[in-house]
Amino acid sequence: QVHLVESGGGSVQAGGSLRLSCTASGRTSIRYAMGWFRQAPGKEREFVATTSWNDDSKYYAEPVKGRSTISRDNAKKTVYLQMNSLKPEDTAVYYCAVAGGTSRWFFPEGYEYWGQGTQVTVSS
Repeated sequence: QVHLVESGGGSVQAGGSLRLSCTASGRTSIRYAMGWFRQAPGKEREFVATTSWNDDSKYYAEPVKGRSTISRDNAKKTVYLQMNSLKPEDTAVYYCAVAGGTSRWFFPEGYEYWGQGTQVTVSS
């Protein structure tokens, strides 16, 4: 089993910043990509950002584009999400995940391992 350990969640005022971290442990190596999703109460889980593990490809959802930066450390099997200019609508449980292949990175079904989720709350 691959276990994902997240950190960095918390409460912040609108306009503030937050940096999420997620480290994968276990015998299985990261082969394709790692990404971030979020889920607000009563809403479906939605794509936030993802980064390829083999090249410089990075993708962002429109609501966070320009305000967020995803990065990785292959040796540490860690993915980060730097979030700036946070808005109340960013409030959600954020999940990191390990992609299971080379396609469908914008959808939950494209990932095979998931973290426990970390709460991000943005107040105005």
